[in-house]
Amino acid sequence: MRALVVNDYNKGKFIETQVPRPVAGPGQVLVRILASGVNPIDYKIRTGVAPYAEPELPAILGADLAGVVEALGEGVTSFKVGDEVYGMTGGIRGLPGTLAEYAAVHADLLAPKPKNLSMREAAAVPLVFLTAWEGLVDRAGVRAGQRVLIQGGAGGVGHMAVQIARARGAQVFATASAEKRGIVESFGATAIDYRKSTVEDYVVEHTNFTGFDVVYDTVGGQILDDSLIAARTYGHVLSCYAFSAHNLARGALRCVTLSGIYVLLPLLSGERRAHHGEIMRAATRLIEEGKVRPLLDSHHYTLADAHAAHDAQESGRIIGKLVIDIA
Repeated sequence: MRALVVNDYNKGKFIETQVPRPVAGPGQVLVRILASGVNPIDYKIRTGVAPYAEPELPAILGADLAGVVEALGEGVTSFKVGDEVYGMTGGIRGLPGTLAEYAAVHADLLAPKPKNLSMREAAAVPLVFLTAWEGLVDRAGVRAGQRVLIQGGAGGVGHMAVQIARARGAQVFATASAEKRGIVESFGATAIDYRKSTVEDYVVEHTNFTGFDVVYDTVGGQILDDSLIAARTYGHVLSCYAFSAHNLARGALRCVTLSGIYVLLPLLSGERRAHHGEIMRAATRLIEEGKVRPLLDSHHYTLADAHAAHDAQESGRIIGKLVIDIA
């Protein structure tokens, strides 16, 4: 099969290579991959700046996939040959990535693809939906009547977080630039222009000094510090980007809970992998109900120009999720 292989982190180059087609082992399914979603972790792994997730070389990268079940390994009863599936399945440590024509992946990580999405659209969902859900639902238990603030509401995780919180009945606010105001508003959030309003300003304006019940930081750095201020007393701050040093005093003095979200842990540890499949089935349900939809960048990429997709992702100038067409 065709695959993009990385042989050297120092060079960070994809080499298109013919490699043996994998075989589904016990508990696995063989998926014919039709589309591979692109996430920031992908170019970080390729360029050697994500040691916490890097596979041994040579390696096939790519975490998200959408495709068709080609074969079942021993013991798999949850899928049948011909099923359309999607999920976050590999591209880290010893797990095969999705920039290839086929992958043998753990059945627990997959879910039926939403019937109302194309393969490209479905491949844009897994990592960002899983990250948003693990924070808002698994950790914070977001519910109706709460005020929820999403920091970076037009981003990959952010736009999914806005929709999940809305689907659970919360009143949702989201920071975004003026240029992306329309995006967060189209998903049902009240937009906050972070360039014009300080954290103190928007806490006063939107919560009358009280603070938000839940704040999800998808940006990190100073934004995480601001999030600790934005939360109410006994509120909950979530962050999927807590990679810097922070002074927690302003949150701790008001008994704010801080939860770190690291969506790759089940892949790395093997623990709670089946829960990822459960979350993806929830995603399918919400998408088919019309409550969640992915935002895709308008550019199309193939295996031949995957580098261009990674460069676009790294530039930060994209609108929505990038997807590489495999077929």
